[in-house]
Amino acid sequence: MPNTNDLPAAVPASAAGTWLLGGDLPVHRMGFGAMRLPGRTWEGPAGDPRAARAVLRRAVELGVNHIDTAAFYFYKDLSANTFIREALHPYPDDLVIATKVGPDRDPDHNWLGAAGPAKLKADVHRNLRELGRDHLDLVHLRFLGADGPGDGRFEALAELREQGLIRHLGVSNATPAQLAEAQAVAPVVTVQNRFSPGHRDADARAMIALCARQGIAYVPFFPLGGAGAPHIAGLAAVADRHGATAAQVTLAWSLSVSPAMLAIPGTSSLAHLEENVAAAGLRLDAADLAELTADQPPTG
Repeated sequence: MPNTNDLPAAVPASAAGTWLLGGDLPVHRMGFGAMRLPGRTWEGPAGDPRAARAVLRRAVELGVNHIDTAAFYFYKDLSANTFIREALHPYPDDLVIATKVGPDRDPDHNWLGAAGPAKLKADVHRNLRELGRDHLDLVHLRFLGADGPGDGRFEALAELREQGLIRHLGVSNATPAQLAEAQAVAPVVTVQNRFSPGHRDADARAMIALCARQGIAYVPFFPLGGAGAPHIAGLAAVADRHGATAAQVTLAWSLSVSPAMLAIPGTSSLAHLEENVAAAGLRLDAADLAELTADQPPTG
């Protein structure tokens, strides 16, 4: 049974602590990912526009000041960027909106290949238009497999940064070599790679450690595994001891891995939003962490 230390119904995102992106943009370590707002999956079903806008407004009310989005977060005529603009513009002064460019989707939802410099610049301007902004706080270059920032791709984003259209740059789905190649062009303040209790191999942990050493934020996509909280031994027991849900324990575990970790769980549900943000106030002790990592997948 849940104990008497149950998490309160509404916990501010600030309870997770704060990270300075690039040394000058403070964000609460509990943020929000907008991917699920247009549709439950890439193939739908369609999201509810009114619910999407309500979730975004409530996220900001709860202190979320880091929202992750992308122009390719859309389903048919529903767009995450449009929802963000409709719900939150004019934007709070402390709100940081991060987006990503790279492999895109066509109107029929087919994934396209790596984008060249001209396409990347066009995508940045598309994000600016859709969000109703004169600059973007943070833009990630998203990689596909072994491709890197070569052929002028990261240089194109660095050029827009020099023009004041982008404040900070990050990389997504990147290897350490790709990170280093990007850093040779311009400062990198975030790495957005996969990491969760069900996806925590040696490569992911090495990248997290590298980011911590260099003062780079690590922003895991699919922090709950991509399909709700993962089924791992110990999760239910730890959740029961804290009067928490499995998803809350999963998010608290992720934040405990490194001070450089930022969480951006996504949802189109107000109830799940409240649940996710409340995880900012959950503190796991050494016994909890040992139980959660006892069945860690092999690393190699």
